[in-house]
Amino acid sequence: MGVSYRCVIVAVGALMSCVAIGAMFSLAIFQEPIASATGWSHVGIASAMTLNFIVMGIGGFLWGAASDRFGPRIVVMIGSVLLGLALVFASRAETLTQFQLTYGMLVGLAASAFFAPMIAATTAWFDENRGLAVSLVSAGMGVAPMTISPFARWLISAYEWRPAMLIIGVAVWVLLLPAALLVRRPPSVAAETDTGFAVDGARPQLSKVFRSPQFIVLGLTFFACCAAHSGPIFHMVNYATICGIAPMAAVSIYSVEGLAGLGGRLLYGSLADRLGVKPVLVAGLLVQAAALATYLLVSELTEFYALAIVFGSAYGGVMPLYAVLAREYFGQRIIGTVLGAATMLSSLGMAFGPLIGGWIFDTFANYSWLFIGSAMVGLGAAAIALAFPPLARQKPQPVFGMAP
Repeated sequence: MGVSYRCVIVAVGALMSCVAIGAMFSLAIFQEPIASATGWSHVGIASAMTLNFIVMGIGGFLWGAASDRFGPRIVVMIGSVLLGLALVFASRAETLTQFQLTYGMLVGLAASAFFAPMIAATTAWFDENRGLAVSLVSAGMGVAPMTISPFARWLISAYEWRPAMLIIGVAVWVLLLPAALLVRRPPSVAAETDTGFAVDGARPQLSKVFRSPQFIVLGLTFFACCAAHSGPIFHMVNYATICGIAPMAAVSIYSVEGLAGLGGRLLYGSLADRLGVKPVLVAGLLVQAAALATYLLVSELTEFYALAIVFGSAYGGVMPLYAVLAREYFGQRIIGTVLGAATMLSSLGMAFGPLIGGWIFDTFANYSWLFIGSAMVGLGAAAIALAFPPLARQKPQPVFGMAP
């Protein structure tokens, strides 16, 4: 069951991250059709995404702690039921307030049920090549813009936004409920190395963990990284449209970012296993900041594609590295709780981008200040990451799937 089922866990985790994040971020595709059909403001619709991230942050911590206590399967099963239900309810919203509450709160709570539990499950299954394994699970997020987003755009064109969102909600149930049944804990867990947070081999003290320099730097870096890229990601389709790109072509830019993020996750995960997590993370954050500033200079579709490759690979590549750092610093026993807490901080960072970007667009009728501010925050994330304490030296890792 060992090697073969490890592949199943990775595949299930990738599917769940793809569907959950894809369904949540499809609001970027729905934004303009909803605004045109209802007359709701862009900032009002974008605020649903802000609520989404705030609730997702709180939910991520709670779901992560529940996963440590009860196991990941029951958590992702509940999340699967709730995510489909949330999208169905959101498709029936008659007022902006109803939409903000159903999409912002219920979708956020449901989507947060997958990341920390499945990453925790994956790190338990892999002793070797953990960085690459986590990156493969996280790669589902990169696949989402290439699958869920074009599917949402096609559904909107064919049926308008309400039936499109309803169909996506039903598809969530069809895909995720059977997948949740495949989630297993490993048959045995290797002995933990001493991370410095356990007392006489007992469960580590959470108060000590959350006050530690390791967690503070982890949480602040994750927060600033997500605050930097969330606004540009969410408003990219609308920004490209303003630059004269056709709507379907603008969605394809979003898809190219996702494809690049998929490659970036594999590349950065492999490099982290060989070169160390910290230098790879810092380098990725610097690339992300440079790409954000460069968006001020692009206007043609080919330029958008080229920059989307750089930007997507950077922000996609660094995201799994936070989970690897959490596992290495704090051990397997509380990985769900620690990662959930770090994800809560990152979600608060994500919450600022869509709302601020919507306000900037409504105020200035362009996104220049969004990209300038995002680039500066991205540089701040790289500066914070330099303060990470060193990890214990590890032996080189063999090729994925080839460990004895």
